[in-house]
Amino acid sequence: MKLQIFLFCLLFLFISGFSGVFACTNLIITKGASSDKSVMITYNADSHTRYGAVAFYPAADHQAGDMCEVYHYENGSLLGEIPEVMHTYSVVQFMNEYQVAIGETTWGGLDSLSKQPGALLDYGSLMKIGLQRSKSAREMIKVMTELIAEYGYATSGESFSISDANEAWIMELIGKGKYEKGAVWVARLIPDGYVSGHANQARITTFPFQKSNDWNDPKQTIYHSADVISFAKKYGFYKGNDDAFSFSDVYNPLNFGGARFCDARVWSFFRKINKELRENHDYTRYAQGQFSYAKICLDGSTNPNGYVSNRLPLWVKPDSPVTLRQVMAGMRDHYEDTPLDMRNDQGAGPFKLPYRWRPMEFVVDSVMYLNERAIATQQTGYTFVAQSRGWLPDAIGGIFWYGVDDADGCVYLPLYSAITEIPGSYALGNGSMITWSETSAYWTFSQVNNWAYSRYNVIHPEIEKYQQQLESQFAAEVNVVDKQASDLFVVDPAKGREYITAYSVFTGNKLVSDWKAFYQYLFMKYMDGNVKNAEGRKLLDNGNGKNIPKAPSQPGYGKDWEKIMIEGTGDRLKVPIKE
Repeated sequence: MKLQIFLFCLLFLFISGFSGVFACTNLIITKGASSDKSVMITYNADSHTRYGAVAFYPAADHQAGDMCEVYHYENGSLLGEIPEVMHTYSVVQFMNEYQVAIGETTWGGLDSLSKQPGALLDYGSLMKIGLQRSKSAREMIKVMTELIAEYGYATSGESFSISDANEAWIMELIGKGKYEKGAVWVARLIPDGYVSGHANQARITTFPFQKSNDWNDPKQTIYHSADVISFAKKYGFYKGNDDAFSFSDVYNPLNFGGARFCDARVWSFFRKINKELRENHDYTRYAQGQFSYAKICLDGSTNPNGYVSNRLPLWVKPDSPVTLRQVMAGMRDHYEDTPLDMRNDQGAGPFKLPYRWRPMEFVVDSVMYLNERAIATQQTGYTFVAQSRGWLPDAIGGIFWYGVDDADGCVYLPLYSAITEIPGSYALGNGSMITWSETSAYWTFSQVNNWAYSRYNVIHPEIEKYQQQLESQFAAEVNVVDKQASDLFVVDPAKGREYITAYSVFTGNKLVSDWKAFYQYLFMKYMDGNVKNAEGRKLLDNGNGKNIPKAPSQPGYGKDWEKIMIEGTGDRLKVPIKE
């Protein structure tokens, strides 16, 4: 009995520690896989303490001796200073004026590599500084890895999505801990026409080792640190053959949580766009945390080290080109229409809520259970779809579709990545996680989302309808703005930039104003368990012109939940039959 209790405690601490820290999702769409030939990467930045706002770093010239202060992305502490370069590019959050974009998900990895004494760069500062110094995805990889080699890496294992107007890459990286300065890493080009993704579990397994990184060779599709394998062997993390070395299995060993809490999110998106994966039960078993250890992996490769053999592929080819709307919908996924669908168990309550409040694990009668972790989640600080469009000049081609709070209830706002000003409602400093602001986009969208959680299947359909209306409107507007801005840039680039800035700022501030009015309407319509009559998002009176509503409908809990409500109550709720 004591042994059972001990093992249970170990399992509880392991899973709790794993799931409580890492929580983001990225999707990667190559040019050949998208319907309009744009490159897209996405990011749900999930944290219970992260505030949704847009950081803006204008382009700047620097003098010799100027220093760049490095701040920790998570806690805001000053890590140190590094020399500036002569010129830095403008950056809107995580996309720059040259259409280079980046997203990340944290996976931690081996505990002994999680801390590096004296390191100056954490993952967030690395992303920001890399964007300020890069004109392409390949250059971004080069800049980031050279910075880490020189100044050290201050956080744990990460997966990065890195894109430009032509290519999309996945790079995975972990520091060398106390052993050495810097990090080991590998980056792979997503083949054109394919889709990838990552969600807090390292995804790159075996890869073709390169003798050197030729940054000027456009045909090179993989880059890595020279010691990515030898470092693991030197310190006892790996003992197998070099050609069977798996980055993920060595530096972030797969376990139940890595599949069920993390890779399952990627699986959910893949199965929506790829029939073969959708119909393959081996992948479904993997997403549920059920592993196979066959000698041959599902992708046909040999498995001499006995790793999990039914892992998801690193990338899949979609059955048909993927649209911007499909990508946005992917960021709003709760495992709908999969075996993990969150709407169908009793945890969803009477109103089919596809969310589960934390903690992610709970114990009943000494047995541990879990709450599903989907792509869309209540604790998202901000979300984006970075769209790089190679048929337009860089100053016009980059669109940073940005939303705040839960992606399921956000509206993706089009911010051109070369703008020179941020909408005030989205700007850093306008509110915080501990400071309310009536003009804040984050608090406005949070109000609507949290109201919808109270009766999801009643309120959310109305949110989704307005959301799609606005995003369709924005997509149509962007087509017009593209044309007008292109004409202006030919005559005067400065005026072209003023034009896209004015559009982005006006649209952002108006969206927040409109959404605030939408919240007021939703609150009045659905208060007290009622549903008032409305038309065109306007509440109706009873016809007498005195602002008195018609008698509202009262949908209650629904027949299925009413049956659950009376279970175990005996006759306490029973109404006696009148004689």
